[in-house]
Amino acid sequence: MTLLDGFDLPAWGLASLILIGAAVLDYCVGDPKHWLHPVQCIGWAIARGSELILQRCPGSRARRWAGCFLGLGIIMGSGLLAWGLVKVTGQISPVLAIAVQIIGVASCLAGRSLAQAARSVMVPLQNQDLVTARQALSQFVGRDTDQLNETDILRATVESVAENTVDGVTAPLFYALLGAAIPIIGPWPLAIAYKAASTLDSMIGYRREPYTDLGWFSAQLEDRLTWFPCRLTVLMLAILSGKPRKALQICRRDGPQDPSPNSGWSEGIYAAILGVQLGGDNLYQGVVKSKPLLGEAYFPLTLNTVEQALSYSRWVFLGQLSVGLLAIGVWGYFSTPLI
Repeated sequence: MTLLDGFDLPAWGLASLILIGAAVLDYCVGDPKHWLHPVQCIGWAIARGSELILQRCPGSRARRWAGCFLGLGIIMGSGLLAWGLVKVTGQISPVLAIAVQIIGVASCLAGRSLAQAARSVMVPLQNQDLVTARQALSQFVGRDTDQLNETDILRATVESVAENTVDGVTAPLFYALLGAAIPIIGPWPLAIAYKAASTLDSMIGYRREPYTDLGWFSAQLEDRLTWFPCRLTVLMLAILSGKPRKALQICRRDGPQDPSPNSGWSEGIYAAILGVQLGGDNLYQGVVKSKPLLGEAYFPLTLNTVEQALSYSRWVFLGQLSVGLLAIGVWGYFSTPLI
């Protein structure tokens, strides 16, 4: 028994239908601004849970334990709710269950949103409108943008594309593919569970009060969940660049210098394949924070650099989707069908 009983298709066929449909939906539609997004619901639950913990758990140890339960509860709850919704809709109609999975997986992919965010900065830069470009950039980066010059804006945009290609595109895809390989689970539950972990990290995974103890578990778990998809993305980007040895050499040299086990690698590989230098000093709420320099400045940062970064993001997504579906197809062919 699976979540999609009623279709005379092998498991890999259903997986292909769902994942390709989700990829097309994300590319064509993305995340409509006025629609309720699953991550909004997850964010509300995290905010409410965090508020209750901060109110009722004054001690460091208590907050650490409560943070563990909050993280596990949000992640497992998101996956189980998605699984249950697909199960219920599957009892009504297999077509409806597939549609729910397509929409659900598409909501976990941020390819179109990432491109839109980057271009919201590029358009005013083309018109030499730094004020509007800074305002647009401030919508998706945490650093202070008020005083950034054009080069700093371009660097921040490329760094955001690099980091969010992993966090918002290839890592959710990896877990959707993993779920698709287990028909009783399906693509959406694991993808949304990963998005829940990522949302937890972005909301409470800080090394500052009041989140130091509350968010440590979520931050550590997200790092570990992202570790393999990040390295897989680095490897495929290096291959796509046509200069894998040099790109990986630079990435291995510079990536580990970043305190984050993943962002240094994701930004490092983009710096390597684009031939630019990323990292350096950033201002956060008036405080200067220095990040290690990544890559070599063979070329200046330009608007074309951002376009190249977005192009690599699209190709690495399509490459991983193709390889993943091929792997699921081979697995399904040589194993006993589970659907």
